[in-house]
Amino acid sequence: MSQPLPRRGPWRPALDPPALVALVFGVAGVGYRLLLTLSTIPPSNSDEATFGLAALHIAAGQERPVFLYGQHYMGMLESYLAAPLLALLGPSWPVLRLPMLALYALFLWLIHRLTRRIGSPWFATLVVGLLALGSQRVVRDQLTVVGGRPEGKVAVLLMLLVVVGLARGTLRHRRLAVGLFGLLAGVAVWSDWLILPYVGAATLALLWAARRDLLGWAGALLVVGVTLGVAPMIAYYRTSGPGTDPLSVLRAVNTNDDPYPPLAQRFSGAVLEGVPLATGLCPIDGCGRWSAWFGLLYPALLVIATVVAVVAYRRATGRAARVAPVVHLALVVGAALTLLSYARSPLAATDPLANARYLALLHLSLPAVLWPLWQAAVVALRGTAGVFGRLAGTLAAAFLAALVATASLVTMLFVTTGTVVLRANESAARELADTLRASGPHEVYGSYWTCNRLIFNTDEEVVCGVLDDGLAPGQNRYPAYWDRVAAASRPGYVVETGSRQEQRLRQLLGAQADASLIADVDEYRVYHPETPHRPSG
Repeated sequence: MSQPLPRRGPWRPALDPPALVALVFGVAGVGYRLLLTLSTIPPSNSDEATFGLAALHIAAGQERPVFLYGQHYMGMLESYLAAPLLALLGPSWPVLRLPMLALYALFLWLIHRLTRRIGSPWFATLVVGLLALGSQRVVRDQLTVVGGRPEGKVAVLLMLLVVVGLARGTLRHRRLAVGLFGLLAGVAVWSDWLILPYVGAATLALLWAARRDLLGWAGALLVVGVTLGVAPMIAYYRTSGPGTDPLSVLRAVNTNDDPYPPLAQRFSGAVLEGVPLATGLCPIDGCGRWSAWFGLLYPALLVIATVVAVVAYRRATGRAARVAPVVHLALVVGAALTLLSYARSPLAATDPLANARYLALLHLSLPAVLWPLWQAAVVALRGTAGVFGRLAGTLAAAFLAALVATASLVTMLFVTTGTVVLRANESAARELADTLRASGPHEVYGSYWTCNRLIFNTDEEVVCGVLDDGLAPGQNRYPAYWDRVAAASRPGYVVETGSRQEQRLRQLLGAQADASLIADVDEYRVYHPETPHRPSG
């Protein structure tokens, strides 16, 4: 006689409540960004188009670029990730950005796992909730294919999880884990040199966690992993011409003939505008005084996080207990060096709105920066602290609440008002591409921010040569396009209405200017002179 089947109890989720709430936040964050991706918001630009064009060339088997066309330091990993999708589905901005969406989802998952290991479950939920929100500046850094930051953040989180696993003895294959650490470090450095502060800090944490392992085969695998990760760079620099070695490239990037703004002005731009912009606390048109409070307090938070981590390290016993404050310190060091490096640049003072992307990596340090505030708030809410502790905890809780409220408000402002302008910008670029694709001309001159975007939108049916405002040759990242336009018997011009380019072009055309105007497409005008006018210079 058969035995009766056991009765099943009520279904219970495998995740605990904090993880379930974090999952809801994460799905909401990914879904929000998926809708933006499908709508090409934020709008495309020519920098992103350059990565897209490289991905098309990779997909077609034409080229295997190591660095971005026209540069010698920005790796092309994002183009390689997008190439199979473009080969399968054809060129489009949503397809190009899908790998970035996947990297964002992976970033959320990894930072949740790391934060639970070095913090607490509900604190990890708070971090995921904050990162699920997104202003225009934040989602632009996360979704647009402009190199380095999305994959760099994922690499650093994986490296730090390896450090935690090694210190706590939870990794079965320690040598392979160390080799993976090296590979991730090498790939991250190849992809974008801005990740170096975090890679360096994570490497110091690895040396602390596994210094004995590194004396044997694990150390050899670490070297092998790093070498494999940077192998594309090594091969490129060995075969490229003079002036393309790393030191020459760094000197060229940092060369600026204009006088540097004062340090106080640069630091103020980096802290009061750059930090709130990069962390999603400013609307699309920049930071006001009401949104600069987080930047003003950010250096103090870094100091507090350092003190708290050092105290926790000294109180803990054993490597397993001490790894959490060590990782906190690594994240603080990464943030501090990133902020100081950005403050050295004149762009921090002259144009922080356009260049806050260089601080996008600060998201990595959110678990370390906010952890002391969370601890103080929890102690105050439990009523286990004295009067001073309750006061400090109440202020910390108010700070966290203000942070969540500000990020939520800015996200809502972007969704309800900012996307309208951005849709119009993308619509104009697509209309221009459709017009030229259908009726020509197929070889045109234009500005930097017009050309590669136009070429990608037309799947290279229309090519464009870059000119500056005076109609002299500009920044042409891919010389083949310039050569094709130069060889055309009758090239056209695409200029923005009322721009300095259009004014100069009409001067050159003289009485033939109106007759040469063949299309007026939103903010663009297309001129096609009977007599070719070649660029000067």
